[in-house]
Amino acid sequence: MPAADLDSFDRAILALLQQDNLMPQRMIAEQISLSAPAVQRRIKRLQETGVIAANAAVLDPVKLGRTLTAIITVQLVNDRPDLSRDFRARIAHEVAVQQCFYVTGETDYILTVTATDMDDYQAICKRLFEGDENIRRFSTSIALERIKTGLQLPL
Repeated sequence: MPAADLDSFDRAILALLQQDNLMPQRMIAEQISLSAPAVQRRIKRLQETGVIAANAAVLDPVKLGRTLTAIITVQLVNDRPDLSRDFRARIAHEVAVQQCFYVTGETDYILTVTATDMDDYQAICKRLFEGDENIRRFSTSIALERIKTGLQLPL
């Protein structure tokens, strides 16, 4: 669904759901002056078209003991798809990797990783990088303070 196909009601619904995905549809309806069935139909359409990609709880890593956040840059020897496929698969299956971006510039990937402590971080790096001949180097910055995190998109 192209962004141009979203009307003001769709955008209002999405804005409210980004704040609280458990908000009852009748409350959404009241806030945006639509009927609850109309809101329900719109949410269903937004889900079916992939605009709403998932419904998930956002957890606080610190409250779950994941007090270390690492930003890792990875440079490959060669970023050909056939040579980076295994690396991408490891990233996709590693639950500690919160985000991964394939980027331009001197580095090929940027990862955000959470860990319980340095030993956990080292074990994660071992799983992700050890033995991969296509990893030229990786570099880590440890986050000192969480200034902003979020999943909300501007509408």
